[in-house]
Amino acid sequence: MHDPAIRETPLVGFLTLLRKEVLRFQKVGFQTVLAPVLNAVLFMLIFSHVLDRHVTVYGDIGYTSFLVPGLIMMSVLQNAFANSSSSLIQSKITGNIIFVLLPPLSYREFFAAYVIAAVLRGLLVGLGVWLVALPFVELPMAHPLWVLGFAVLGGAILGTLGVVAGIWADKFDQLAAFQNFLIMPLTMLSGVFYSIHSLPEVWQQVSHFNPFFFMIDGFRYGFFGQSDTSPWLSFAVVAACLLLLSALTLAMLARGYKLRA
Repeated sequence: MHDPAIRETPLVGFLTLLRKEVLRFQKVGFQTVLAPVLNAVLFMLIFSHVLDRHVTVYGDIGYTSFLVPGLIMMSVLQNAFANSSSSLIQSKITGNIIFVLLPPLSYREFFAAYVIAAVLRGLLVGLGVWLVALPFVELPMAHPLWVLGFAVLGGAILGTLGVVAGIWADKFDQLAAFQNFLIMPLTMLSGVFYSIHSLPEVWQQVSHFNPFFFMIDGFRYGFFGQSDTSPWLSFAVVAACLLLLSALTLAMLARGYKLRA
């Protein structure tokens, strides 16, 4: 990647790459957007049928109402990761990554284009889950800015992790291992399907070492005004994770790690 100072038109490379990444998932919307929405809705229908009459959370919130924000955020996170990681690994395996690296595009623009596209896909899927769930469940939104803030930060973190995974992996098996042994367990054990206050004390403490828990819990606070921990603490943890991961990823890109021959 070249020094952006040599380019006459500012941001043209960034905007072109961003447009390419957005079009990439738009053109296969049934697979990249509608399928994840359907999966989340199936989770909602199955768990709500089994548990809604038997479980309440935070005193008076029905289980289905509690579940839906977790499913929305889970969809945002998983699809943000999938977008950036799959794009990079496909480009590396097919060899067309060279067409991204040759133009006068700085590593910061490279990073921003992939992460922003990942966030957009995650938000689009999350919006779809929310819209489909509305006819089935009463879902207040006490603090919309918290909802949007955690969705964007969480999507950016997983989009950044997707860039890391896509750069590190040399084949689809390695990318699948990254997702199956890191992303999926951290997501499933983050409080999507339960409040951590229902866990034994030791597991409540362990949950606080999972940054995905803070993403889910802060996002859920935006809907109900209630959460398992302070939304400000969740925001601080999530923002710190994003800054650290971004710094790591930018350092990898600046060195050309696994991208330059």
